Amino acid sequence: MNDCLFCKMIAGEIPCDIVYENESVFAFRDIDPKAPTHILLIPRKHIRSINELGEPEQNLAGELLLTAKKIAKDEGIDKSGFRTIFNTNSDGGQTVFHIHMHILGGRKMAWPPG
Repeated sequence: MNDCLFCKMIAGEIPCDIVYENESVFAFRDIDPKAPTHILLIPRKHIRSINELGEPEQNLAGELLLTAKKIAKDEGIDKSGFRTIFNTNSDGGQTVFHIHMHILGGRKMAWPPG
């Protein structure tokens, strides 16, 4: 997807503070953090939103969750707690249409979120 901000980050066309990457996922620090730790975790494959996930992406969806757990541990927020969020479409708060998980931690989270 040549006009996708996140695809351009993966390709190295737009700089970002990379936290983790492997052959299928890519994680970087959010440029507008909402918590002391705010990382975005995305698949390298362009998938517009959760609504576009299908059976072929089952393993990838699981990898996102397990990678979030690893990143939380690496960032030292696993014991105190952290929040993971997928925003889906405009009413859900999604502004970049490449599926992404927010990993937030380093402070007490409020509920409801918004």
